[in-house]
Amino acid sequence: QVQLVESGGGLVQTGGSLRLSCAASGRTFSNYFMGWFRQAPGKEREFVAAISWSGGSTNYADSVKGRFTISRDNAKNTVYLQMTSLKPEDTAVYYCAAALSPSSRARNYNSWGQGTQVTVSS
Repeated sequence: QVQLVESGGGLVQTGGSLRLSCAASGRTFSNYFMGWFRQAPGKEREFVAAISWSGGSTNYADSVKGRFTISRDNAKNTVYLQMTSLKPEDTAVYYCAAALSPSSRARNYNSWGQGTQVTVSS
């Protein structure tokens, strides 16, 4: 499995921006389809975005489409989530995850980071 470490979370006002990073180690990063998920208190973990092995294909949840952008740099073994126009409902712990095949389902991802907190104040 690949090891994942997220960073970049924090407190931001409504309308602000943050960029999350997820550094991978342990296995060949470019072999993995990468995703971002989030979990708010009292809610189930939900899909946010995903990106293909080469970065040529992306997929987003409707709730973040047009505001968030997922990207990856295989030379740096890192995947990013650029978040703009943030809303209070974006507040959650954000996790990056790795899968061997394309999916928006958490159960299909077999490696997870520890999460990074994003809080959007109103």
